[in-house]
Amino acid sequence: MKKRQLGSSDLFISEISLGGMSLSTDKDNAANIVDMALDAGINTIDTADLYDFGVNEEIIGSILGKRRQDIVLATKVGNRFTEGVDGWHWDASPSYIKEAVRASLKRLGTDYIDVYQLHGGTIEDDWDGIIDTFEGLKKEGLIREYGISSIRPNVLKRFLPASSAKNVMMQYSALDRRPEEWLDFVASEGASVVTRGTVAKGLLTNEWAERVRRSNGYNGYTAEELHTTLAKLADHYDDLHALALAFNLKESAIASTVIGASSPQQLEETLVAYEKAASITDLQIAKELTKNEQYTDHR
Repeated sequence: MKKRQLGSSDLFISEISLGGMSLSTDKDNAANIVDMALDAGINTIDTADLYDFGVNEEIIGSILGKRRQDIVLATKVGNRFTEGVDGWHWDASPSYIKEAVRASLKRLGTDYIDVYQLHGGTIEDDWDGIIDTFEGLKKEGLIREYGISSIRPNVLKRFLPASSAKNVMMQYSALDRRPEEWLDFVASEGASVVTRGTVAKGLLTNEWAERVRRSNGYNGYTAEELHTTLAKLADHYDDLHALALAFNLKESAIASTVIGASSPQQLEETLVAYEKAASITDLQIAKELTKNEQYTDHR
């Protein structure tokens, strides 16, 4: 699998990253998926302290073992939870970030995190304190690089120029093209975009018709508009899953797309689609068919 440089960092990550959020809490099942991903050349795993309230990190850490050094491991911070208490709340304070990173390191069974990401953010956050904290964690050797998961322009404009962040995670797909106007800006700040939501809840897969039937629309599209758009795409492209990956990876500012898998079969479908994506060179029709989305506000 091809790799791309993450911003101006020394990290090179696989074009497909394994998303940890979909992994089963059954360790054997999760291990089968992780092993399959590594064997296929995927070298990047993305998780978050919030996923299964820390259990996801624990499972990934226990599976990796001695292979940890071969993996670019990314996790996130900011959604604070307390064991035994329902729910969570936003906390991007320097004191909590310092506490949370050590808890993540323990759960992951490692002494460093390759990419530590703020799991959201608002313009009201203490950005100077956040950036200083991330920079301090780099100096301590607890993290190699840092970034943010956000699509909010006002947050990105505040965060990126003032920091040495190398990663911005954004929802992006042929059915959600909002980030396109910010790709050049992110790249100009020495960072890369890592995408999520690439297959748009399964709408951009070969199960698209069934997914549309079960949906009430997506990102401003009504169910009827979805069906019309996806039917036209399917007329022009043999494999919508492959198209979804090719559509994202066409952008030089995008280093990787995070794809989850709850079973080996799902991961195999992604790997097959990735191989097919390389042969899709004409994306103009897809661009034309999806250029007039009615975007919903992102919160």
